[in-house]
Amino acid sequence: MSIPVYASAPFNHAKADAILRTSDSVDFRIFRLLLSLASPFFETLFELPQPPEGKPEDTEMRDGLPVIPVSEDSKTLDAVLRFCYPYTLTEKPSLGHSKTILSKDGVKIEDAINFEDNVKMLEAAKKYSLDGAEKAIRTTLFTTINLETDPLRCFAIARQARMQEETVLSARYSLRTSLVPDWFKEIEMITSTDILALWAYHKRCGVAVQRLQLDFSWIEQHYNNPTAAPWIFGNPSRRQCGCPRSNIVKLFDRKHLVWWEEFMETTFQTLREEPCAQTVYDSVEQTIEKVRELKCRSCTPNVATVMHQFGDLFAKKVEEVISEVMSLISSPRRCDNVGRQVKFFSQ
Repeated sequence: MSIPVYASAPFNHAKADAILRTSDSVDFRIFRLLLSLASPFFETLFELPQPPEGKPEDTEMRDGLPVIPVSEDSKTLDAVLRFCYPYTLTEKPSLGHSKTILSKDGVKIEDAINFEDNVKMLEAAKKYSLDGAEKAIRTTLFTTINLETDPLRCFAIARQARMQEETVLSARYSLRTSLVPDWFKEIEMITSTDILALWAYHKRCGVAVQRLQLDFSWIEQHYNNPTAAPWIFGNPSRRQCGCPRSNIVKLFDRKHLVWWEEFMETTFQTLREEPCAQTVYDSVEQTIEKVRELKCRSCTPNVATVMHQFGDLFAKKVEEVISEVMSLISSPRRCDNVGRQVKFFSQ
């Protein structure tokens, strides 16, 4: 067993009245009053009857102070205790954000230390009822950057911590990823039931957005008539369009351009696996490049402008459909096959 060492300032004060000993044998000299004021957990702990003076048989003592063992390591305890102390005595811990570096071949290598440390801090903050610390750590963990780059890790953390709002938010961001994720450490924090529920939600969203392909009324309602979107049909200007037209009539009872039809087909295929607005925007950019390569005098000059505008419409409709799915699985009145997902998201 290693010999305990004292923590650094401010947790080495000579006038402290108790010691917290971490799992890695670091002793934190603390003031009971400060911890009691910040945490109901510590308030209750320090109100427990103390052994009679001179008879501390069941309590280890060091330098005349009772030693209370805790399960956290020193790095975690140092961080959460700083939330208990006033600003005049210590700085709040620097939680930071996820860092990403690039390897020599340009592959992203994510710094997982931030996630691991913050998960430990979050668990400790919840254990000790430190609401301010928990809020700060949650804000750090569930930033837009983390949700976009690591939605499944965020989902696993939120699910394990029973944070409903963050669980739902992470599930929404996970729609940008494949149904079959790569292994990541935090996946061990959740059960197979959690993963299956997430997959069911993912699949339900992928199926739901397909109805936009079956009925183009949302496009017709937006443009009202074909003259408002001439670029879809090959006559956006007086310049002659040499792009081929489809033989299938789907919009305004008119034949539209093949490249637009291919854009729609490809996008909806990808939306089955990644049902989110970003899928639309990615497909828009690919189509713009494709049309530019055609060097059509009619289509090429304005393709970026018109496709970006149409992409905004398309993405908005996709998000509306996904929001409807989320409202269904979040409703406590749902009792059909979605019931398992309702229970999952509300637990």
